[in-house]
Amino acid sequence: MPITMKSVLAFLTILTLFVVTTAAAAPVTYQAKDFSRLRGMKGFSDQALELHFVLYQGYVKNTNAMLETLAQIASSTPAYAEMKRRLGWEYNGMRLHELYFGNLGGDGKIPPDSKIAKRLTEQFGSLESWANDFKATGAMRGIGWVVLYEDQASGRLINTWINEHDLGHLAGGQPLLVMDVFEHAFIPDYGLKKGDYIEAFFQNIDWKAVDARLGK
Repeated sequence: MPITMKSVLAFLTILTLFVVTTAAAAPVTYQAKDFSRLRGMKGFSDQALELHFVLYQGYVKNTNAMLETLAQIASSTPAYAEMKRRLGWEYNGMRLHELYFGNLGGDGKIPPDSKIAKRLTEQFGSLESWANDFKATGAMRGIGWVVLYEDQASGRLINTWINEHDLGHLAGGQPLLVMDVFEHAFIPDYGLKKGDYIEAFFQNIDWKAVDARLGK
């Protein structure tokens, strides 16, 4: 059968469709981000940071492994059900750490003319009142996170306690500022003095990063 230009074009069209479809169907593999820029940060030892980075990388690895396994096992099995329930814990562990590291590395000084400064002052009365509430949330007993959320429906800003990684998130909320208050975040450098860790966290907030997350 002679090869014609028409048959070549038809073959190339089919090949293109195959490549596009295959690429679109390929599952996303999450990659651990590099936060080595935080080394040398005041109030955080490099040793504690390195341990924290390794822990974060474990969440990335586990998230990928769970998604891959879920795609392969039968949905009628107990293993599938339990893994589905666990997925949010691992995934949130990955994302919350990225947000946490991402809002560190600054000088802790919030520009008074920034959007976030104005919004916090409007809603809490003053930056000091907001900070006191955020710190008090972090000082509570338990392990988890403190997240300054923006309610995207109303624009309200809310300091929220997240138990472990997955309990207490505000549906539809946009995380603006994230602070890790699991014991691994502060015990290596501060022992049981969580309040000192919280103060060190505040001294290193990158408010430009926080401001960039603000929506309304």
